[in-house]
Amino acid sequence: MPLLEELYKSVKTIEDAIFWWVGDENNWSNVYCAFEHGKIVAKGQVSIISIVSTGCTEKNKHSIYINLKTISERQHDYILLDEVYNYLFKRAMELKATLPQEYKTILCVGNDSKETANNRFFIQKGYHPLNSLYHMTRDLTQPILELKLSEELGFSYWNMNTPSEEKEYLEIDTEIWPEAPLGLTALSEHKSNALWTSMIVKQSSTILGGLMVWQEEGHGVIEDVFVRESWRNRGIAKFLLTKALTYLRDHQLPFANLTVLTTNQSALRLYESVGFYTEGEEVRCFVALD
Repeated sequence: MPLLEELYKSVKTIEDAIFWWVGDENNWSNVYCAFEHGKIVAKGQVSIISIVSTGCTEKNKHSIYINLKTISERQHDYILLDEVYNYLFKRAMELKATLPQEYKTILCVGNDSKETANNRFFIQKGYHPLNSLYHMTRDLTQPILELKLSEELGFSYWNMNTPSEEKEYLEIDTEIWPEAPLGLTALSEHKSNALWTSMIVKQSSTILGGLMVWQEEGHGVIEDVFVRESWRNRGIAKFLLTKALTYLRDHQLPFANLTVLTTNQSALRLYESVGFYTEGEEVRCFVALD
């Protein structure tokens, strides 16, 4: 791990560079390192991010993401990058073979907009623009709004303790994001994080909106904020966000992060209304594996 720490420090000389940690031992088969003179000079990882559930339309695609970094002085060493990339691509094809074959798969990469050399490498490899996201931060030492729901609505935590509850959540997730459903693998990974919980708003037994929250590397993360279409613009999402911020603050975390598509102006206004501000932009590209 000391060698990995050295690589991390070198990569982070680029402000906001996106660097994946290797995870636990179960994930090490997805990690590839290049060594030179006893030093890690490059590291790549691959991971399934989204699995399309059976019953979705054919336009939906599984997504596998890779993260490939070199030490700062080798950012433009495309020979080194290409050597590690070849291992990542081979592993991505192995992971693709485990996914439901009725849907196609895309291989994606996400970099901060400042990582120009890395972004250029993937464009030269034939990757195409997918989307871009703002990384937003909220200082939890600042006051948090106290909001109330209308009387017919109820708030609760939902830990999804059973497979049937997870299935219910994933069905709602597919309804909200039909082109990029979360999938059980990603949900399980989220649930494994420290302080993970989900929060929902219901009317009677019907879930109207929700989000997930957890701790990651000493800060809070808010993910999968949603409100079902017929219940939008009623303050539900804003209420849930204030609950999530309070939860993280009460666990002594200094700040909270979330991401949002740069094109989603309504979500940007919502997050800004509860104190989030933009810190960086992630550019994502993809290539089809089918």
